[in-house]
Amino acid sequence: MSTGWSLWVMFLVVLNLGITFFLYLWGPRAKIPTQPDGTSGHVWAHGVLREGVRRLPTWWVVFSGAMFGAAFVYLLLYPGFGNHKGTLGWTSHGQLAREQAANEAKLEPLMQRFMLYTPEQLAGDPEARQLGKVLFEDNCAACHQRSGKGNQQLGAPDLTDQDWLYGGSGKDITTSIHDGRNGVMPPWASLGEGTVNNLVQYVLSLSGRPHDAKMAAAAEPIFKGTCAACHGPDGKGNQALGAPNLTDQIWLHGGSVADIHKTIHDGRQGHMPDWDKRLGDQQIHVLAAYVYQLSHPDAGATD
Repeated sequence: MSTGWSLWVMFLVVLNLGITFFLYLWGPRAKIPTQPDGTSGHVWAHGVLREGVRRLPTWWVVFSGAMFGAAFVYLLLYPGFGNHKGTLGWTSHGQLAREQAANEAKLEPLMQRFMLYTPEQLAGDPEARQLGKVLFEDNCAACHQRSGKGNQQLGAPDLTDQDWLYGGSGKDITTSIHDGRNGVMPPWASLGEGTVNNLVQYVLSLSGRPHDAKMAAAAEPIFKGTCAACHGPDGKGNQALGAPNLTDQIWLHGGSVADIHKTIHDGRQGHMPDWDKRLGDQQIHVLAAYVYQLSHPDAGATD
């Protein structure tokens, strides 16, 4: 803290304590004009309620005085009065470091045990689930929600089903968390509005939904000549590319006609950040086990 800021903080402390201490000393001695009946003259409810005037109770005076004493002792022992570091030498950074070290000492044996198992096996460990839940809520819930149900507006997939863009094994999930993923669906507006509309109907037909058969038939050669490069000729997707399966009822960006049209016409961009810079390998291992169990709630330690 610079000298200027230190002096400003000291001024504020002295000003606030000075004003409150003055009121503390003046309050019990203040003379308030009263009526013959001992009230201030203020009435409510047509005179039913009247404001009485009484001396401050002794316990309040003693307690408040003790609080002022505690404040002065605190400013002596701890930082708070400008650049005064406090006679105890306490700092928030020091306390945080001590608590983190103590926490790491408790966690290390547990993490070493966790690393003996695959994410599939670890998914059934109650302690691993508890730690994984904390890691998930701190780092992943912003996009995937606390429930893991995902967010279509963000293109964050539902992690509680059995549909995986890049694979749902423990190894695949670990890779997704560690390295991140970047999905690109190119825009196909250049094909023309009519062709895009036909493709929408063809995509609907792949999942057995109501569609215009004539439009779908017209789009089939386009799909197999263009879209199949990523989604496969049968539309079942490609986990190596992160191309979703179009034959089920699971939609990353929404499955309405308007949503599918926007996806084909404008394209989509998906980004899963890499977490290896924020989380260590052990934490990622536990987090992968937690994500795995979201879609395998009956997973056991011996799976």
